[in-house]
Amino acid sequence: MKGLKKTGTQFPNIGSLILSGTAINEQTSYVKNNEGNFFHWGRRGPSVHLNYQLPSQTEAEWFYNEVTVPKGEDVIGSYFMANGFAEGYFGIQVNSATERRILFSVWSPFTTDNPKDIPESHKIQLLKKGKEVHTGEFGNEGSGGQSYLKYNWKAGNTYKFLLRATPGTPIPRPNAADGTVAIEYVKDSTTTYTAYFFAPELNQWQLIASFERPKTQTYLKRLHSFLENFIPEYGDRSRKVLFSNQWVCDTKGNWTELNTARFTTDNTGNVNYRKDYAGGLMDGSFYLKNGGFFSNFTPAKTMFTRKEAGKKPNIDWSKLP
Repeated sequence: MKGLKKTGTQFPNIGSLILSGTAINEQTSYVKNNEGNFFHWGRRGPSVHLNYQLPSQTEAEWFYNEVTVPKGEDVIGSYFMANGFAEGYFGIQVNSATERRILFSVWSPFTTDNPKDIPESHKIQLLKKGKEVHTGEFGNEGSGGQSYLKYNWKAGNTYKFLLRATPGTPIPRPNAADGTVAIEYVKDSTTTYTAYFFAPELNQWQLIASFERPKTQTYLKRLHSFLENFIPEYGDRSRKVLFSNQWVCDTKGNWTELNTARFTTDNTGNVNYRKDYAGGLMDGSFYLKNGGFFSNFTPAKTMFTRKEAGKKPNIDWSKLP
């Protein structure tokens, strides 16, 4: 709603909107109340995700993905998240009409929305960062370490994302009785996450940041991508993104292509407050779409399998910054 003319000093505030008539029934989707701050989430619109199916017993040290935002789909407030994992996320944003970012964040193992509450022993430590990369802390949706590079990426171009996880060194514990050696992981061991970004305009890999997460001993798990709108005023705009050529590389250097993904939406979609969410296959890639109140939503938990491209990443590890 937009006020066009007023006789007083301001337009009235809308306290409520009543929907009625024969077109309104129990299947009608709208935000019914503000429990759980849903007026905010409802305006933002549903977030959508692709959960890549990782072969069991795979120790994934590297995760590679390619992202293309079609021309006209780079709406302000969009986060096209490429390389998500159990402890963080890495992708590109449209922050305003004049600013775009490459964003990489890692959650602290201490659960809080206020980074000031995190004990020193649970803080994410910055090990290194790339040129002109900003680093700090974030909150509100969990807390932890954050890094971003202001970079004017272009809609229509394909960008590459590479993420690495290296757990701390396990300690061997010899058994004096039988001579065997058991591997023990230290309780306060750490895992280091390092993110690299490849822009075709520059034709080289750039370091975004490397973070150390305490009390963590793992390789990459729960690999996913997502699309969200983080500015409520742009929830009435539709946006779309393509994800293609997903691969993982294990600790022995073996590459495996990930060509099956499970589509899901967030609670805004799950409770049917909004149904403008979709995902699936398009032009040999996975795609995600949300916002703008379009029809023909994709049922959550649908599995999609794209045709294997067989385009294994060609990366010279020695030249990574």
